[in-house]
Amino acid sequence: MKEYDIEFAIIGAGFAGIIAAMQLAKKSYSDYTIFERASSVGGTWRDNTYPGCACDVSSYLYSIKEAPNPNWTKMYSSQAEILTYLKDVVTKNDIENHIVYDTEILEMQFDSNEAIWHLKDQNNKVYKAKFVLMAQGPLNRAVIPNFKGLDLFKGKYFHTSNWDHSCDLKNKKVAIIGTGASAIQVIPNIADQVNKLHVIQRTAAWILPRANPEIGATTKKMYSLFPFLEKMRREYIYWTNEFFGLAFIGNKFVNRIASNFALSYLKRKVTDETLRKKLTPTYTFGCKRVLLSKTYYPTFNKQQVSLHSTTISEIKEHSIILENKEELEVDVIIMATGFEAAELQVHTKILGVDGRNLIDRWKEEGVSAYKGCITHDVPNLFFILGPNTGLGHNSVLHMMESQMYYILDYIKQSKKLPSKSYLNLKLQVEEAYNKKLQSDLIGTVWNSGCKSWYLNSRGVNTTIYPRLNNRFRKEMKSFDLKSFECISIN
Repeated sequence: MKEYDIEFAIIGAGFAGIIAAMQLAKKSYSDYTIFERASSVGGTWRDNTYPGCACDVSSYLYSIKEAPNPNWTKMYSSQAEILTYLKDVVTKNDIENHIVYDTEILEMQFDSNEAIWHLKDQNNKVYKAKFVLMAQGPLNRAVIPNFKGLDLFKGKYFHTSNWDHSCDLKNKKVAIIGTGASAIQVIPNIADQVNKLHVIQRTAAWILPRANPEIGATTKKMYSLFPFLEKMRREYIYWTNEFFGLAFIGNKFVNRIASNFALSYLKRKVTDETLRKKLTPTYTFGCKRVLLSKTYYPTFNKQQVSLHSTTISEIKEHSIILENKEELEVDVIIMATGFEAAELQVHTKILGVDGRNLIDRWKEEGVSAYKGCITHDVPNLFFILGPNTGLGHNSVLHMMESQMYYILDYIKQSKKLPSKSYLNLKLQVEEAYNKKLQSDLIGTVWNSGCKSWYLNSRGVNTTIYPRLNNRFRKEMKSFDLKSFECISIN
Protein backbone atom coordinates (compact mmCIF):
# COMPACT_ATOMS: atom_id res chain seq x y z
CA MET A 1 0.00 0.00 0.00
CA LYS A 2 1.42 3.41 -0.98
CA GLU A 3 2.05 5.98 1.73
CA TYR A 4 0.83 8.96 -0.30
CA ASP A 5 -2.42 10.18 -1.87
CA ILE A 6 -0.82 11.72 -4.95
CA GLU A 7 2.47 10.82 -6.56
CA PHE A 8 2.99 14.25 -8.16
CA ALA A 9 1.54 17.48 -6.78
CA ILE A 10 1.84 20.43 -9.16
CA ILE A 11 1.27 23.90 -7.68
CA GLY A 12 -0.18 26.27 -10.29
CA ALA A 13 -2.02 25.84 -13.59
CA GLY A 14 -0.22 28.36 -15.77
CA PHE A 15 2.27 27.53 -18.49
CA ALA A 16 4.72 25.92 -16.06
CA GLY A 17 2.10 23.66 -14.48
CA ILE A 18 0.68 22.60 -17.84
CA ILE A 19 4.16 21.84 -19.23
CA ALA A 20 4.91 19.79 -16.09
CA ALA A 21 1.69 17.82 -16.49
CA MET A 22 2.34 17.12 -20.17
CA GLN A 23 5.91 15.97 -19.54
CA LEU A 24 4.83 13.69 -16.70
CA ALA A 25 2.11 12.15 -18.86
CA LYS A 26 4.61 11.65 -21.67
CA LYS A 27 6.59 9.41 -19.30
CA SER A 28 3.36 7.59 -18.33
CA TYR A 29 3.16 9.25 -14.92
CA SER A 30 -0.59 9.69 -14.66
CA ASP A 31 -0.95 10.06 -10.88
CA TYR A 32 -0.66 13.83 -10.70
CA THR A 33 -2.85 16.63 -9.35
CA ILE A 34 -2.60 20.33 -10.17
CA PHE A 35 -3.60 22.64 -7.32
CA GLU A 36 -4.79 26.00 -8.66
CA ARG A 37 -5.70 28.83 -6.30
CA ALA A 38 -8.00 30.47 -8.90
CA SER A 39 -11.10 29.04 -10.58
CA SER A 40 -9.51 28.64 -14.03
CA VAL A 41 -6.18 27.94 -15.72
CA GLY A 42 -3.85 30.50 -17.22
CA GLY A 43 -1.66 32.01 -14.50
CA THR A 44 -0.33 35.41 -15.55
CA TRP A 45 -2.29 35.21 -18.82
CA ARG A 46 -5.50 34.85 -16.85
CA ASP A 47 -4.72 37.57 -14.33
CA ASN A 48 -3.34 40.31 -16.58
CA THR A 49 -6.19 41.76 -18.62
CA TYR A 50 -5.03 45.34 -19.04
CA PRO A 51 -5.56 47.08 -22.42
CA GLY A 52 -2.99 45.94 -24.98
CA CYS A 53 -1.73 43.01 -22.90
CA ALA A 54 0.29 40.77 -25.22
CA CYS A 55 3.45 38.67 -25.37
CA ASP A 56 6.77 40.08 -26.58
CA VAL A 57 7.99 36.67 -27.75
CA SER A 58 6.79 35.34 -31.11
CA SER A 59 3.66 33.18 -30.97
CA TYR A 60 5.42 30.25 -32.67
CA LEU A 61 8.08 30.23 -29.97
CA TYR A 62 5.89 31.21 -27.02
CA SER A 63 4.00 27.94 -27.20
CA ILE A 64 4.59 24.45 -25.87
CA LYS A 65 6.82 22.32 -28.09
CA GLU A 66 4.49 19.30 -27.90
CA ALA A 67 1.42 21.49 -28.52
CA PRO A 68 2.08 23.61 -31.63
CA ASN A 69 -0.68 25.94 -32.77
CA PRO A 70 -0.94 26.52 -36.54
CA ASN A 71 -3.80 28.99 -36.04
CA TRP A 72 -2.09 31.94 -34.35
CA THR A 73 -3.66 35.12 -35.73
CA LYS A 74 -0.65 37.40 -35.20
CA MET A 75 3.11 37.07 -34.84
CA TYR A 76 2.82 38.31 -31.25
CA SER A 77 -0.27 37.02 -29.51
CA SER A 78 -2.65 38.93 -27.28
CA GLN A 79 -3.45 37.91 -23.73
CA ALA A 80 -6.86 36.60 -24.79
CA GLU A 81 -5.43 34.41 -27.55
CA ILE A 82 -2.73 32.94 -25.32
CA LEU A 83 -5.32 32.16 -22.64
CA THR A 84 -7.52 30.44 -25.22
CA TYR A 85 -4.49 28.44 -26.38
CA LEU A 86 -3.75 27.28 -22.82
CA LYS A 87 -7.34 26.21 -22.28
CA ASP A 88 -7.26 24.26 -25.54
CA VAL A 89 -4.03 22.51 -24.53
CA VAL A 90 -5.60 21.50 -21.20
CA THR A 91 -8.65 20.07 -22.98
CA LYS A 92 -6.78 18.25 -25.75
CA ASN A 93 -4.31 16.64 -23.32
CA ASP A 94 -6.92 15.51 -20.78
CA ILE A 95 -5.42 17.66 -18.03
CA GLU A 96 -8.69 19.21 -16.83
CA ASN A 97 -9.64 16.18 -14.72
CA HIS A 98 -6.34 16.48 -12.84
CA ILE A 99 -6.91 20.08 -11.70
CA VAL A 100 -8.31 21.05 -8.30
CA TYR A 101 -9.49 24.66 -8.55
CA ASP A 102 -9.95 27.29 -5.83
CA THR A 103 -7.34 25.53 -3.76
CA GLU A 104 -4.27 27.33 -2.45
CA ILE A 105 -1.56 25.27 -0.81
CA LEU A 106 -0.40 27.33 2.18
CA GLU A 107 2.00 24.91 3.85
CA MET A 108 4.13 21.96 2.82
CA GLN A 109 6.12 19.83 5.21
CA PHE A 110 8.53 17.03 4.32
CA ASP A 111 8.12 13.89 6.43
CA SER A 112 11.63 12.46 6.69
CA ASN A 113 10.37 9.19 8.13
CA GLU A 114 8.05 8.47 5.21
CA ALA A 115 9.88 10.47 2.50
CA ILE A 116 6.65 12.21 1.51
CA TRP A 117 5.27 15.75 1.54
CA HIS A 118 2.25 16.84 3.57
CA LEU A 119 0.41 19.67 1.78
CA LYS A 120 -2.14 21.80 3.61
CA ASP A 121 -4.62 24.03 1.78
CA GLN A 122 -6.58 27.12 2.93
CA ASN A 123 -9.28 24.87 4.42
CA ASN A 124 -6.71 22.88 6.42
CA LYS A 125 -7.24 19.84 4.22
CA VAL A 126 -4.04 17.77 4.01
CA TYR A 127 -2.77 15.91 0.95
CA LYS A 128 0.18 13.51 0.91
CA ALA A 129 2.43 13.68 -2.15
CA LYS A 130 5.65 11.90 -3.13
CA PHE A 131 6.94 14.73 -5.34
CA VAL A 132 6.04 18.42 -5.51
CA LEU A 133 6.52 20.64 -8.55
CA MET A 134 6.26 24.36 -7.80
CA ALA A 135 4.87 25.97 -10.96
CA GLN A 136 3.69 29.32 -9.66
CA GLY A 137 5.91 31.48 -11.85
CA PRO A 138 7.94 34.52 -10.73
CA LEU A 139 5.71 37.37 -11.97
CA ASN A 140 2.61 37.02 -9.83
CA ARG A 141 3.40 39.30 -6.88
CA ALA A 142 2.60 42.89 -7.84
CA VAL A 143 4.69 45.72 -6.39
CA ILE A 144 2.71 48.74 -5.20
CA PRO A 145 5.10 51.35 -3.75
CA ASN A 146 4.14 52.84 -0.42
CA PHE A 147 3.72 56.40 -1.67
CA LYS A 148 3.13 59.00 0.98
CA GLY A 149 -0.58 59.90 1.04
CA LEU A 150 -1.75 57.11 -1.29
CA ASP A 151 -4.40 56.09 1.24
CA LEU A 152 -5.84 59.63 1.09
CA PHE A 153 -6.36 59.62 -2.68
CA LYS A 154 -10.06 60.17 -3.51
CA GLY A 155 -9.92 58.85 -7.06
CA LYS A 156 -9.36 55.26 -8.19
CA TYR A 157 -6.00 53.52 -8.27
CA PHE A 158 -5.04 49.98 -9.25
CA HIS A 159 -2.12 47.88 -10.49
CA THR A 160 -1.98 46.79 -14.13
CA SER A 161 -2.14 43.14 -13.02
CA ASN A 162 -5.47 43.82 -11.29
CA TRP A 163 -7.06 46.07 -13.91
CA ASP A 164 -10.31 47.69 -12.82
CA HIS A 165 -12.55 47.22 -15.85
CA SER A 166 -15.35 49.11 -14.11
CA CYS A 167 -13.25 52.27 -14.22
CA ASP A 168 -14.15 54.32 -17.29
CA LEU A 169 -11.09 56.32 -18.38
CA LYS A 170 -12.96 58.36 -20.97
CA ASN A 171 -12.24 62.09 -20.54
CA LYS A 172 -10.44 61.41 -17.25
CA LYS A 173 -7.13 62.81 -16.05
CA VAL A 174 -4.98 59.72 -15.69
CA ALA A 175 -1.50 59.13 -14.30
CA ILE A 176 0.40 55.95 -15.08
CA ILE A 177 3.40 55.26 -12.84
CA GLY A 178 6.18 53.31 -14.51
CA THR A 179 7.42 52.75 -18.04
CA GLY A 180 8.18 49.03 -18.06
CA ALA A 181 6.81 46.12 -20.08
CA SER A 182 3.18 46.53 -19.00
CA ALA A 183 3.19 50.33 -19.23
CA ILE A 184 4.39 50.48 -22.83
CA GLN A 185 1.43 48.31 -23.82
CA VAL A 186 -1.14 50.19 -21.74
CA ILE A 187 -0.10 53.75 -22.64
CA PRO A 188 -0.78 53.65 -26.41
CA ASN A 189 -4.06 51.80 -25.79
CA ILE A 190 -5.58 54.37 -23.43
CA ALA A 191 -4.05 57.63 -24.70
CA ASP A 192 -6.92 58.47 -27.06
CA GLN A 193 -9.59 57.79 -24.43
CA VAL A 194 -8.38 60.14 -21.73
CA ASN A 195 -8.53 63.90 -21.32
CA LYS A 196 -4.97 63.98 -20.01
CA LEU A 197 -2.36 61.27 -19.58
CA HIS A 198 0.61 61.84 -17.26
CA VAL A 199 3.34 59.25 -17.69
CA ILE A 200 5.67 59.21 -14.68
CA GLN A 201 9.00 57.66 -15.64
CA ARG A 202 11.75 56.74 -13.22
CA THR A 203 14.13 55.36 -15.85
CA ALA A 204 13.92 55.47 -19.64
CA ALA A 205 13.70 52.04 -21.26
CA TRP A 206 15.52 50.64 -24.26
CA ILE A 207 12.85 50.04 -26.89
CA LEU A 208 12.96 48.25 -30.23
CA PRO A 209 10.13 48.31 -32.79
CA ARG A 210 7.87 45.27 -32.86
CA ALA A 211 6.14 44.54 -36.14
CA ASN A 212 3.05 42.45 -35.49
CA PRO A 213 1.56 41.38 -38.83
CA GLU A 214 -1.55 39.26 -39.08
CA ILE A 215 -0.96 35.66 -40.09
CA GLY A 216 -2.84 34.79 -43.26
CA ALA A 217 -5.17 31.88 -43.93
CA THR A 218 -2.69 30.31 -46.37
CA THR A 219 0.05 30.18 -43.74
CA LYS A 220 -2.31 28.69 -41.15
CA LYS A 221 -3.46 25.99 -43.58
CA MET A 222 0.12 25.21 -44.60
CA TYR A 223 1.24 24.80 -40.98
CA SER A 224 -1.83 22.69 -40.23
CA LEU A 225 -1.14 20.33 -43.15
CA PHE A 226 2.64 20.28 -42.73
CA PRO A 227 3.52 20.71 -39.02
CA PHE A 228 7.24 20.37 -39.73
CA LEU A 229 7.12 23.76 -41.49
CA GLU A 230 5.86 25.43 -38.33
CA LYS A 231 8.60 23.62 -36.41
CA MET A 232 11.18 25.03 -38.85
CA ARG A 233 9.73 28.52 -38.34
CA ARG A 234 9.99 28.05 -34.59
CA GLU A 235 13.63 26.96 -34.88
CA TYR A 236 14.48 29.94 -37.08
CA ILE A 237 12.98 32.38 -34.56
CA TYR A 238 14.70 30.60 -31.68
CA TRP A 239 18.19 30.77 -33.19
CA THR A 240 17.67 34.36 -34.31
CA ASN A 241 16.86 35.22 -30.69
CA GLU A 242 19.92 33.29 -29.54
CA PHE A 243 22.11 35.43 -31.79
CA PHE A 244 20.45 38.55 -30.38
CA GLY A 245 21.23 37.16 -26.92
CA LEU A 246 24.93 37.64 -27.58
CA ALA A 247 24.31 41.35 -26.96
CA PHE A 248 23.50 40.52 -23.35
CA ILE A 249 26.25 38.08 -22.41
CA GLY A 250 29.31 40.14 -23.29
CA ASN A 251 29.49 40.56 -27.07
CA LYS A 252 30.04 44.33 -27.29
CA PHE A 253 29.81 44.38 -31.09
CA VAL A 254 26.30 42.91 -31.17
CA ASN A 255 25.32 45.09 -28.20
CA ARG A 256 26.50 48.21 -30.01
CA ILE A 257 24.56 47.29 -33.16
CA ALA A 258 21.36 46.76 -31.14
CA SER A 259 21.74 49.93 -29.05
CA ASN A 260 22.52 52.10 -32.10
CA PHE A 261 19.47 50.72 -33.87
CA ALA A 262 17.30 51.50 -30.82
CA LEU A 263 18.61 55.07 -30.58
CA SER A 264 18.08 55.58 -34.30
CA TYR A 265 14.50 54.34 -33.95
CA LEU A 266 13.89 56.77 -31.06
CA LYS A 267 15.23 59.66 -33.12
CA ARG A 268 12.94 58.81 -36.04
CA LYS A 269 9.81 58.59 -33.91
CA VAL A 270 10.31 61.46 -31.44
CA THR A 271 11.29 64.72 -33.11
CA ASP A 272 11.16 66.98 -30.05
CA GLU A 273 14.72 67.12 -28.72
CA THR A 274 13.79 67.75 -25.07
CA LEU A 275 11.31 64.89 -25.06
CA ARG A 276 13.74 62.60 -26.85
CA LYS A 277 16.38 63.29 -24.21
CA LYS A 278 13.96 62.22 -21.48
CA LEU A 279 13.26 58.99 -23.38
CA THR A 280 16.94 58.17 -23.96
CA PRO A 281 18.31 55.43 -21.66
CA THR A 282 21.48 56.21 -19.71
CA TYR A 283 22.54 52.62 -18.98
CA THR A 284 23.89 49.71 -21.04
CA PHE A 285 21.48 48.17 -23.53
CA GLY A 286 19.94 45.09 -21.88
CA CYS A 287 20.87 45.87 -18.28
CA LYS A 288 17.14 46.26 -17.74
CA ARG A 289 14.52 44.48 -19.78
CA VAL A 290 14.53 45.54 -23.45
CA LEU A 291 10.99 46.38 -24.55
CA LEU A 292 9.27 45.96 -27.91
CA SER A 293 6.73 48.41 -29.32
CA LYS A 294 5.94 50.36 -32.49
CA THR A 295 3.23 52.45 -30.81
CA TYR A 296 4.88 53.65 -27.58
CA TYR A 297 7.13 56.46 -28.84
CA PRO A 298 4.52 57.98 -31.22
CA THR A 299 2.11 58.30 -28.29
CA PHE A 300 4.26 61.05 -26.77
CA ASN A 301 3.69 63.19 -29.85
CA LYS A 302 0.02 63.48 -28.83
CA GLN A 303 -0.99 66.77 -27.22
CA GLN A 304 -2.79 65.17 -24.25
CA VAL A 305 0.22 63.02 -23.23
CA SER A 306 2.93 64.37 -20.91
CA LEU A 307 6.12 62.64 -19.79
CA HIS A 308 7.51 63.39 -16.32
CA SER A 309 10.98 62.02 -15.69
CA THR A 310 11.06 62.59 -11.95
CA THR A 311 10.02 60.77 -8.80
CA ILE A 312 6.88 61.18 -6.73
CA SER A 313 7.04 63.18 -3.51
CA GLU A 314 3.52 62.46 -2.27
CA ILE A 315 -0.05 61.84 -3.33
CA LYS A 316 -2.91 64.09 -2.25
CA GLU A 317 -6.68 63.69 -2.47
CA HIS A 318 -6.90 64.69 -6.13
CA SER A 319 -3.30 65.09 -7.28
CA ILE A 320 0.26 63.81 -7.41
CA ILE A 321 3.12 65.98 -6.17
CA LEU A 322 6.43 65.37 -7.94
CA GLU A 323 9.89 65.92 -6.45
CA ASN A 324 10.28 69.06 -8.56
CA LYS A 325 7.16 70.46 -6.76
CA GLU A 326 4.98 70.14 -9.86
CA GLU A 327 1.40 69.17 -9.00
CA LEU A 328 -0.53 66.89 -11.39
CA GLU A 329 -4.32 66.89 -11.06
CA VAL A 330 -5.54 63.31 -11.60
CA ASP A 331 -8.72 61.25 -11.36
CA VAL A 332 -7.16 57.81 -11.79
CA ILE A 333 -3.72 56.40 -10.92
CA ILE A 334 -2.50 53.28 -12.71
CA MET A 335 0.41 51.46 -11.09
CA ALA A 336 2.61 49.91 -13.76
CA THR A 337 5.18 49.29 -11.07
CA GLY A 338 6.07 45.70 -11.90
CA PHE A 339 6.43 42.54 -9.87
CA GLU A 340 8.59 41.16 -7.11
CA ALA A 341 10.86 38.65 -8.83
CA ALA A 342 14.35 38.76 -7.34
CA GLU A 343 13.33 37.84 -3.79
CA LEU A 344 11.01 35.04 -4.99
CA GLN A 345 8.70 35.59 -2.04
CA VAL A 346 6.55 32.48 -2.22
CA HIS A 347 3.71 32.74 0.27
CA THR A 348 3.63 28.98 0.85
CA LYS A 349 5.56 27.71 3.87
CA ILE A 350 8.00 25.02 2.70
CA LEU A 351 9.34 23.04 5.64
CA GLY A 352 12.24 20.83 4.62
CA VAL A 353 14.22 18.01 6.24
CA ASP A 354 15.21 20.07 9.28
CA GLY A 355 11.75 21.63 9.69
CA ARG A 356 13.06 25.05 8.68
CA ASN A 357 11.00 27.16 6.30
CA LEU A 358 12.86 27.46 2.99
CA ILE A 359 11.42 30.94 2.46
CA ASP A 360 12.89 32.11 5.78
CA ARG A 361 16.23 30.61 4.79
CA TRP A 362 16.14 32.48 1.49
CA LYS A 363 15.31 35.74 3.26
CA GLU A 364 18.42 35.33 5.41
CA GLU A 365 20.83 33.86 2.85
CA GLY A 366 19.41 35.05 -0.48
CA VAL A 367 17.42 33.13 -3.05
CA SER A 368 19.35 30.35 -4.77
CA ALA A 369 18.89 26.86 -6.17
CA TYR A 370 20.78 24.24 -8.11
CA LYS A 371 20.05 24.55 -11.84
CA GLY A 372 17.17 26.80 -10.91
CA CYS A 373 14.99 23.98 -9.63
CA ILE A 374 16.42 22.03 -6.66
CA THR A 375 17.83 23.06 -3.29
CA HIS A 376 19.46 21.15 -0.44
CA ASP A 377 17.41 19.77 2.48
CA VAL A 378 14.23 20.16 0.44
CA PRO A 379 14.14 16.80 -1.37
CA ASN A 380 11.60 15.74 -3.98
CA LEU A 381 10.51 19.35 -4.51
CA PHE A 382 11.26 21.29 -7.68
CA PHE A 383 10.89 24.89 -8.79
CA ILE A 384 9.98 25.34 -12.44
CA LEU A 385 11.44 28.66 -13.54
CA GLY A 386 13.07 29.10 -10.16
CA PRO A 387 16.09 31.28 -9.26
CA ASN A 388 18.30 32.45 -12.14
CA THR A 389 16.26 30.99 -14.97
CA GLY A 390 14.94 34.27 -16.38
CA LEU A 391 15.97 35.57 -19.79
CA GLY A 392 16.43 38.82 -21.64
CA HIS A 393 16.30 37.51 -25.19
CA ASN A 394 14.31 34.32 -25.67
CA SER A 395 11.33 32.24 -24.55
CA VAL A 396 11.15 31.16 -20.90
CA LEU A 397 8.95 28.25 -22.01
CA HIS A 398 12.13 26.75 -23.43
CA MET A 399 13.69 27.02 -19.96
CA MET A 400 10.68 25.34 -18.35
CA GLU A 401 10.86 22.44 -20.79
CA SER A 402 14.61 22.09 -20.20
CA GLN A 403 14.12 21.93 -16.45
CA MET A 404 11.52 19.21 -16.85
CA TYR A 405 14.12 17.02 -18.59
CA TYR A 406 16.29 17.27 -15.49
CA ILE A 407 13.40 16.80 -13.06
CA LEU A 408 12.27 13.66 -14.88
CA ASP A 409 15.79 12.25 -14.63
CA TYR A 410 15.74 12.95 -10.88
CA ILE A 411 12.40 11.15 -10.60
CA LYS A 412 13.71 8.20 -12.62
CA GLN A 413 16.69 7.83 -10.29
CA SER A 414 14.49 8.23 -7.20
CA LYS A 415 12.26 5.38 -8.31
CA LYS A 416 15.27 3.06 -8.26
CA LEU A 417 15.79 3.69 -4.54
CA PRO A 418 14.46 1.44 -1.77
CA SER A 419 11.11 2.39 -0.24
CA LYS A 420 11.19 5.40 2.09
CA SER A 421 14.45 6.70 0.62
CA TYR A 422 15.16 9.97 -1.12
CA LEU A 423 17.85 12.00 -2.85
CA ASN A 424 19.10 15.10 -1.06
CA LEU A 425 21.22 17.64 -2.93
CA LYS A 426 24.65 18.18 -1.40
CA LEU A 427 25.07 21.69 0.00
CA GLN A 428 28.55 22.13 -1.46
CA VAL A 429 27.25 21.26 -4.93
CA GLU A 430 24.58 23.95 -4.74
CA GLU A 431 27.06 26.51 -3.41
CA ALA A 432 29.59 25.73 -6.16
CA TYR A 433 26.92 25.99 -8.86
CA ASN A 434 25.73 29.39 -7.68
CA LYS A 435 29.27 30.68 -7.20
CA LYS A 436 29.99 29.79 -10.83
CA LEU A 437 26.67 31.29 -11.94
CA GLN A 438 27.42 34.62 -10.25
CA SER A 439 30.90 34.54 -11.76
CA ASP A 440 29.36 34.04 -15.21
CA LEU A 441 27.26 37.16 -14.69
CA ILE A 442 30.44 39.27 -14.54
CA GLY A 443 30.94 40.84 -17.95
CA THR A 444 27.27 40.58 -18.92
CA VAL A 445 24.99 43.59 -19.34
CA TRP A 446 23.14 42.68 -16.15
CA ASN A 447 26.31 43.40 -14.19
CA SER A 448 26.96 46.78 -15.82
CA GLY A 449 25.67 48.90 -12.96
CA CYS A 450 22.00 49.72 -13.46
CA LYS A 451 19.36 49.13 -10.82
CA SER A 452 16.82 46.59 -12.04
CA TRP A 453 14.21 44.16 -10.77
CA TYR A 454 16.67 41.38 -11.61
CA LEU A 455 18.60 42.29 -8.44
CA ASN A 456 17.59 41.52 -4.87
CA SER A 457 17.96 43.90 -1.93
CA ARG A 458 21.61 42.86 -1.58
CA GLY A 459 22.33 43.75 -5.20
CA VAL A 460 22.68 40.09 -6.19
CA ASN A 461 21.15 38.93 -9.48
CA THR A 462 18.90 36.03 -8.48
CA THR A 463 16.72 36.23 -11.57
CA ILE A 464 18.68 35.96 -14.83
CA TYR A 465 20.49 33.00 -16.37
CA PRO A 466 23.82 34.43 -17.59
CA ARG A 467 24.21 32.40 -20.78
CA LEU A 468 22.19 31.42 -23.85
CA ASN A 469 19.20 29.07 -23.82
CA ASN A 470 20.96 26.24 -25.62
CA ARG A 471 23.68 26.21 -22.93
CA PHE A 472 21.00 25.78 -20.26
CA ARG A 473 19.37 22.92 -22.17
CA LYS A 474 22.70 21.10 -22.41
CA GLU A 475 23.15 21.49 -18.64
CA MET A 476 19.68 20.10 -17.99
CA LYS A 477 20.25 17.02 -20.12
CA SER A 478 23.08 15.86 -17.90
CA PHE A 479 21.83 14.37 -14.63
CA ASP A 480 24.59 14.03 -12.05
CA LEU A 481 23.67 11.46 -9.41
CA LYS A 482 26.94 12.13 -7.55
CA SER A 483 25.62 15.58 -6.63
CA PHE A 484 23.09 13.95 -4.29
CA GLU A 485 23.17 11.95 -1.10
CA CYS A 486 20.94 8.91 -0.96
CA ILE A 487 19.11 9.01 2.38
CA SER A 488 17.69 5.65 3.47
CA ILE A 489 15.22 5.44 6.32
CA ASN A 490 15.40 2.40 8.55
